[in-house]
Amino acid sequence: MVAVSVLVLAFIALLIYGMTTSGTNDTIDERLDNGKAASAPGFELPVLSRGNPAGGGKATLLAALSDGRLELAELRGVPVVLNFWASWCPPCLEETPVLERAWRSFRDRGVAVVGLNMQDVTDDARGFLRAQKVTYPNVRDRSDGMARKWGVVALPETYFIDRRGNVVGHVIGALSKEQLEDGVRASIAGRPLGSLDGGDQRPTR
Repeated sequence: MVAVSVLVLAFIALLIYGMTTSGTNDTIDERLDNGKAASAPGFELPVLSRGNPAGGGKATLLAALSDGRLELAELRGVPVVLNFWASWCPPCLEETPVLERAWRSFRDRGVAVVGLNMQDVTDDARGFLRAQKVTYPNVRDRSDGMARKWGVVALPETYFIDRRGNVVGHVIGALSKEQLEDGVRASIAGRPLGSLDGGDQRPTR
């Protein structure tokens, strides 16, 4: 009887563990699709490129980037567009001008655009940013930790985060100008937008 009780308790514990450790992306997208915001998974990553953090919550960005690392929590109070990308990803190249134009357009309204480079060679990533004349800040994840934490399985993916640190929108694939503008407005308003299908993607390696 004791052995049976132990087995039952172990099964229940495993069931609870499986439920509480389900994919982050599913949790974010499920909440968004139910009209609710999702708490943004935190990160602290080395800065790949500071860009030109004028506008975009200038004082907050400058302070956050000053030590060569960026912690997402340091941007609390600033609406954030977080874009996962890599230099080997053609759809990332396609959407980069859209992100750059949005940064230049919305930074005076206090919005920050942040690129998160992953599964890449550092020199290739920096060369990509120079070639595309990217002026928004970028960080680099040398592992797949942030991809797993956020649930990213292909590139590019973009998340819209409001001033309170909640994800209010997610575009899966290369985003359009309209999707980006809608996401920025949602992040400013703190209004859940949902998860949206974007354009082309490349599977993570």
